[in-house]
Amino acid sequence: MTHTWLDVAHEVVSLTVLGGAVCLLARRPYDARRWSAVGLIGGWALAYPLSLAASTGTSFLGADALTARYAEHVLMLLAAFSLVCFFQFAAAEVDRARRRVAREAAVVVVALAVLTVACLTIPEALRIPAATVAVDPADGPVGEPAVAAFYMAANGYLLYVALATGRWTRRYAKGAEPRLRRGLRVASGGLAAVATADAVLVLTDLSRLAGSPAPAPVVAASAFLFLTGLVVFFAGMAHPSLAGSVPLARVWLRHHRDHRRLRPLWTILNERFPQDALNRTPVGPWRDVLRLRGVHRHYYRRVIECRDGLVRISPYLASLATERDLAEPEPLARRLADALRDHAAGKTVPPQAIPVAVPGEGGLRADTDRLVELADAVRRTTACRYVAS
Repeated sequence: MTHTWLDVAHEVVSLTVLGGAVCLLARRPYDARRWSAVGLIGGWALAYPLSLAASTGTSFLGADALTARYAEHVLMLLAAFSLVCFFQFAAAEVDRARRRVAREAAVVVVALAVLTVACLTIPEALRIPAATVAVDPADGPVGEPAVAAFYMAANGYLLYVALATGRWTRRYAKGAEPRLRRGLRVASGGLAAVATADAVLVLTDLSRLAGSPAPAPVVAASAFLFLTGLVVFFAGMAHPSLAGSVPLARVWLRHHRDHRRLRPLWTILNERFPQDALNRTPVGPWRDVLRLRGVHRHYYRRVIECRDGLVRISPYLASLATERDLAEPEPLARRLADALRDHAAGKTVPPQAIPVAVPGEGGLRADTDRLVELADAVRRTTACRYVAS
């Protein structure tokens, strides 16, 4: 069985998402919704390689092509049932959701029973053609009840789940907050596409049973619509979380950038006033760039340390800098270098602190912007090459 790069990418992404879902489940192992999500993603991820084997008519782990197709359908049905469970436990109280899930379990058990009996009764000579009929309808058996039942059991249950969950999604969207409502509407559109594809596949199964196989383009279009609908559905379900993460990501990126840009100013002040460091562990420039964890904490720490250092050096600036020097980043950076040299030389000055790099408006954001401007100026002047003696 050969694989394209798209097949490999699909499986890598699916297994990665499954690994993330399992990690979330490990944190709250008694959350039924997380179990449902793992079942949904796991069934979909594990069914894909089985589908590839069955479609090419080759064996998979010692099983023939039809057995691989059977295992694929079982996993897909269990994934669809997990989706039903997710909706029930997400929308109803636990006891009520359990009763509903018990009723829904009876439906999937019937579908699995029909699927199993049909698989066992397909003649040996038809097992490979029956496995590949989903890809090449013209070569598959026609008028064989067991083959038709095999596919109708799977496609019929998937159609039932798509219609039911689509209805629930539209119902929940009516009373949801705007962000969630948009996501649910997109998800319902994806489920509508899945339901349409499943309905076409059920009709092609009935047509085959009647002795007239469906044209290959119809089956291919249905499969494409099914996969597209799934992608749209998952995008809609992920939309509320992703939309809420965008503002947080912007803040994270800005803090990461400002933390890195403050380094020249922080370095010269920290060399002269190491006692102000809130973290005594040395931090290299590359670690600043590559740091991914604790960005907000390190950002606030660096802003505080820069401001404390400016307060300490401000008496020396008072004897060197004019009001104009204190107002502009470039002159202030040059005077800061001189003040640090005077401090290192032990020069005595009046211990009166003065405001340095004060923003025109209040707030941490404005204060940080002023410090960043000064840090950029320090980087462009000889102050960034100052080494405390």
